[in-house]
Amino acid sequence: MTAPLLLVDGHHLLHRAWHGFPARILTRDGHTDRTGVFGFAALLRKAQAQHAEQFEICVVFDAEDGSQARIAQDAAYKAHRPAPAPGLIDSLMLVKDVLDCTGVRWIEHAGCETDDVIATLTAQARDRGRAVDILTTDKDFIQLLADPSVRLLNTSVAVERRYTAGEHILPRYGVLAEQWPDYRALTGDPADNIPGARGVGPKTAARLLTDRRRLESIPTGELRTAWMQQWPQILRWREVIRLDAKVDLPDGVLAGRATPHLPAAARVLDNLDPW
Repeated sequence: MTAPLLLVDGHHLLHRAWHGFPARILTRDGHTDRTGVFGFAALLRKAQAQHAEQFEICVVFDAEDGSQARIAQDAAYKAHRPAPAPGLIDSLMLVKDVLDCTGVRWIEHAGCETDDVIATLTAQARDRGRAVDILTTDKDFIQLLADPSVRLLNTSVAVERRYTAGEHILPRYGVLAEQWPDYRALTGDPADNIPGARGVGPKTAARLLTDRRRLESIPTGELRTAWMQQWPQILRWREVIRLDAKVDLPDGVLAGRATPHLPAAARVLDNLDPW
């Protein structure tokens, strides 16, 4: 039960696979787009070969109703996001078939976003002394880097910049990893339709949060009237940004053993016969 753990943000990797190939990958009759599932299998295999040879891999997907709890807190949460391409969504079921075929564990937990499930699995793994890498580009996970045995992995950038650890956050942003929800509530998060405090950029937010401050401990004398008027919203945004590491997940999501070497994507698809 000591194998390190690679948690994969499944929708992130599928989105990257769907949009990241220079030419579409079609079935042999030329009628059905298989770029999403082929790309997903290829990118996951490459990530394992380069970064996670002896890791257990677990892929986490958003539930269809996963955002509802946060929308109840803030009706504007993710409201601006366009509907995904139909072909991308159609790829999701085949991706799960690929994971089953190759022995990669995956979970889609009703009522939960990927972020909270990953936060919970990270906490469970760390309780057992397991190091955790998270394959994603979502900055919300920075708050998990308060634990020095947790890292973020972005395989779409140069090798020397692929890992982000807690030690990188203060030099990069001027705040600590555990302050990330406070910082992001002030600066905003366009990806989730969180506008942030009016006129507060990264430097101002870092100054307000100096000396490990949280939103509650910022002296009122340092806050503009406009920010004070927004304060209930800012506190609500912080709650939306915070990850829930105590989701009630089913037992046995993680096996604790290294995932077998993944086969080439074309071989997996041949076995599943989706061509």
